[in-house]
Amino acid sequence: MARYRGPKSKIARKVGAPIFGPDKYFEKKNYPPGQHGMTKKRRKLSEYGMQLLEKQKAKYTYGLLEKQFYNTFLKASQKKGITGENLLVLLESRLDNVVFRLGLAPTRRAARQLVSHRHITVNGRVTNIPSYNVHPGDIVGVRERSKSLEVINDSLESSNVSKYSWLEWDGQQMAGKFVNNPQREEIPEKIKEQLIVELYSK
Repeated sequence: MARYRGPKSKIARKVGAPIFGPDKYFEKKNYPPGQHGMTKKRRKLSEYGMQLLEKQKAKYTYGLLEKQFYNTFLKASQKKGITGENLLVLLESRLDNVVFRLGLAPTRRAARQLVSHRHITVNGRVTNIPSYNVHPGDIVGVRERSKSLEVINDSLESSNVSKYSWLEWDGQQMAGKFVNNPQREEIPEKIKEQLIVELYSK
């Protein structure tokens, strides 16, 4: 499965936000990477540059490659409602993202690995496709023989699922319910989705 394997701090510095979580290196060097990084910090971006940067931020935040992201945008544009909001809802509905939101993994990258290695079930059936679209009412849980995995239990101890109103967690069953699609104001990611729509509309 293709995915970005490069340095995370470099991407975070490029888009100007700690999109992969707390990053001491990003805090220390909060300017674009490269020889002229400090100079770039003072340079004003064009309208196209701002739109492109926002798309890159969303793409790396949710761990998608270019073609995957564009295909997701096309699906969002075909749905009723506001395209930008539809895009974020589709991204939030991906199985790897739901596993991350439920606290089963500390990062989306780790969540993707859990799914790929067949540790996660959807409605009782093992599903190993990270891009699987979770629907309202679906139950996402941990496979029975994977419930003792240290990485999952350590992540659950430090997570707080209750802050996401569209998810319900059952600690005894080690499973969570995707209650409904989240509203835009409930999604914590600081992404200006309208800029992405404008970029693809050119």
